Amino acid sequence: MDAPRLTTTLDLLRWIGWAQRKAGEDWIRARELSHEQGFVLGYLVQNPGAIQRDIAEITRTSAASVSSLLQGLERRDLVERRTDPASERSKRVYATLAGAELIAGFDVAMAAAEATILAPLSEDERAALHGLLSKITAELPQPTRS
Repeated sequence: MDAPRLTTTLDLLRWIGWAQRKAGEDWIRARELSHEQGFVLGYLVQNPGAIQRDIAEITRTSAASVSSLLQGLERRDLVERRTDPASERSKRVYATLAGAELIAGFDVAMAAAEATILAPLSEDERAALHGLLSKITAELPQPTRS
């Protein structure tokens, strides 16, 4: 199979994004997690006690999908749901110690992927690239959570 033709700057940027995403997906798959499960575990480590509605909103999915995803993580003892003392009908979701340990190091892995991707560039070239991309993104609409 021939490599795709990268003829535009945006083609090249997409290729870089693909390489970064693949590195993350490979790291997550090595832990026998789906992309969504890894994302939710990371979110719960940073936001312990989130409610399922928060998780559905941040993942842009349905409550039913979140419930199914959490059930899979619960079966592996990676998350636990606890009844909210303030509201018996509401459940809070927490990453267990095993869940937090399983995804610990993701930031380090992604930093290593970035270093690999940018390895052909000198420090000056990296700084110039960063400056140019910062200039471009400053003019773009900011991503929203909704």
